[in-house]
Amino acid sequence: NKRMLKWKIGDTTITQLLEMSDDTGGVPVLPDATPEKLDEISWLKPNFVSASGNLILNIQMLIIETPTRKMVVDTCIGNDKNLNMEGWANLQSPFLDNLKAMGHDPDSIDTVICTHLHVDHVGWNTRKVNGKWVPTFPKARYVMVGKEYEFWRDLEEDPFGDVFGESVAPIFDAGLADLVEPNFVVGDGVSFESTPGHTPGHVSVHIDSKDEKAIISGDMMHHPCQIARPEWVTPFDADNGAAMATRKAFLERYADQPVLILGTHFANPVAGHIVRDGDTYRFDV
Repeated sequence: NKRMLKWKIGDTTITQLLEMSDDTGGVPVLPDATPEKLDEISWLKPNFVSASGNLILNIQMLIIETPTRKMVVDTCIGNDKNLNMEGWANLQSPFLDNLKAMGHDPDSIDTVICTHLHVDHVGWNTRKVNGKWVPTFPKARYVMVGKEYEFWRDLEEDPFGDVFGESVAPIFDAGLADLVEPNFVVGDGVSFESTPGHTPGHVSVHIDSKDEKAIISGDMMHHPCQIARPEWVTPFDADNGAAMATRKAFLERYADQPVLILGTHFANPVAGHIVRDGDTYRFDV
């Protein structure tokens, strides 16, 4: 269990809890990101691209501690899930034990934020107890965008498996879900920024404390290479064109600003600043 990264934003602390880190040799997350094309972006190695030229991605939850509240953003894949994905199905990871070892009992979390409802962002919403899916964070409100919920509720079939049934529906059954607008203010300096495209109700999460600012991206970007190449898209987007437009507007908005960007899937060191670089951008860590 390697040391989890931590960031201070004013009076607020953000802490990483890693579920897994992988070079994505087998998964075409960004088909345009070939080793040859990645070689042209010199700053990606060694943190974000492996020696063999594959993208490195983390699956991680981010814990936000403000002076009065404790929130988590995106709950990874989860254990015991019946998924159509080798390496993700029926995980038995020490994720929850690691959370407790960091001093965070699941009962101490007051808010679970879902940037969107993909398989690897909602898994620890629930855990299996005596064969039944129960909320992992029983004292929390689980906050998600209404339009996002409706999209997944009405989807004929999720290629990854019954993600909705295992990881989302039980939260509603337990009465712990709040459906909100994409500009929702969570409170204590935490708020949503609408970043649709990857999914219809996708949001990024703003943290604002004592004139310091950070944003947790969600899957508006999967990898820092998309900072240099915002036109590179993933087959996992609901709408590639909208995702690309959102990404370009985001980069334009936050380039050369004192705003720390934390990539939900970015490999360590996870966080950095968007800086103009010729006619595109780079990630300054």
